[in-house]
Amino acid sequence: MNDPDSLAWRCAGAMWADDAASQGLGMVLEHVAPGQSRMTMPVRADMLNGLGFCHGGFIFAWADSTMAFAANAHGDKAVAQHIAITYLWPGKRGETLTAEATERSRVGRSGIYDVRVTGSPDGSAVSEFRGHTRLSRGRFFTEDA
Repeated sequence: MNDPDSLAWRCAGAMWADDAASQGLGMVLEHVAPGQSRMTMPVRADMLNGLGFCHGGFIFAWADSTMAFAANAHGDKAVAQHIAITYLWPGKRGETLTAEATERSRVGRSGIYDVRVTGSPDGSAVSEFRGHTRLSRGRFFTEDA
């Protein structure tokens, strides 16, 4: 398998098959390529905090999942090492939020990813997330080594 985009989708499929958390939150993987991914997630009533906004923990988990698909799209298995998130605007019930992950650096066993979460319908920023990953010494498919 020499096509990087095909490998990215194969890796995503392998991850998605066992990702009960992302599936349970209603996330949808719309795009994946080496170092990139885009996921959407609807804000449901059971995701609201006491102020009536999307709980930050759900936004964090979702941005983390989006980063995971981007970081693992090269075929090497990667895990989160350090993450920082800044909440800019609340997600609201009924909105479908979009998260886009972009690889900023991938050197040795370390990667850095930015994830921008935007709201609908105007696309305003909900949060900015920066995650650091670490390769975990494994590949999804041995024939691609």
